[in-house]
Amino acid sequence: MRIKQLFISIAFSAQAAFAVSAQAADITGAGATFPYPIYAKWAEMYKKVSGVGLNYQSVGSGAGIKQIKAGTVDFGASDMPLAADDLNKEGLFQFPAIMGGVVPVVNLDGIAPGQLKLTGPVLADIFLGKITKWNAAEIAALNPGVKLPATDITVVHRADGSGTSFLFTDYLSKESPEWKSKIGAGTAVKWATGVGGKGNEGVAANVLRIKGGIGYVEWAFAKKSKMTHTQLKNKDGNFLQPSDDAFKAAASGADWAKAPGFAIVLTDQPGKAAWPITGASYILMHKQQSDAAKGKEVLKFFDWAYKNGGPAATELDYVPMPDSVTKLVRSAWTANLKDASGKAIW
Repeated sequence: MRIKQLFISIAFSAQAAFAVSAQAADITGAGATFPYPIYAKWAEMYKKVSGVGLNYQSVGSGAGIKQIKAGTVDFGASDMPLAADDLNKEGLFQFPAIMGGVVPVVNLDGIAPGQLKLTGPVLADIFLGKITKWNAAEIAALNPGVKLPATDITVVHRADGSGTSFLFTDYLSKESPEWKSKIGAGTAVKWATGVGGKGNEGVAANVLRIKGGIGYVEWAFAKKSKMTHTQLKNKDGNFLQPSDDAFKAAASGADWAKAPGFAIVLTDQPGKAAWPITGASYILMHKQQSDAAKGKEVLKFFDWAYKNGGPAATELDYVPMPDSVTKLVRSAWTANLKDASGKAIW
């Protein structure tokens, strides 16, 4: 009887240890809402093959940067790459995980998705509050033959620190000198007009709710929410629809090998087929990993995603990182990410 009780006790102890081990293996991240749909999909797929879960908080790039600096998550995520000085100051390392596009979205009766044409300067004037009606001459001139309503324009922007906002405001800064001088580019700016929404989800919800609304969201959110997107005129003067090919075209000229911290901003890139608001989403980790095993689990997840996550990314209208870039990233993992003794964790 005692032997049986001892055996049961050992069995329960083993089960408990396994449960703790499995729980400890889960990784945590926080930050950008831009890549949330693909991170969620990758997490679901990866857990099936590895048993390791991912708890990712879609809280915006600004909050993600704060959380990784504070060490409350295993990795942070930001659509605004940090400069080399900022990375060195905080002891952080960054690498690109995925690419995609930001699109303007509107709520206008009688306007089909992809029908309305906008340019960077006109978009900037709308978000500056200078163009206030949808049938304004500046918009009408770009859309001959389109019946534009005399509806008031309501600007919808992010209320939280956001890498999507960085990409959008960086693009407007390149297209409009007035925007650059008055508002500028950043994850959080002092908006001239409009109402705020938290995350891509919040902006999408507000645009869908407000007649005459215009906002900006990641392309996968626009499609998932069945939103009315616009065309945009790119640097080469062509009006484009957002698409995987247009995002790839914008990224095609990027020289990742020469960029410190892989920090490349892909807005307003040249090329007849390049979507003008394209960007990469970045992962942030501490160079010295206090928990080397957990740090390695993070790298194993993204290594798996690089190797196996491409089809899922394409299905959700993201652009996977090219093999040439992922090779550079893996080498940088080995060179930069160490345990407390200075040994590479990858």
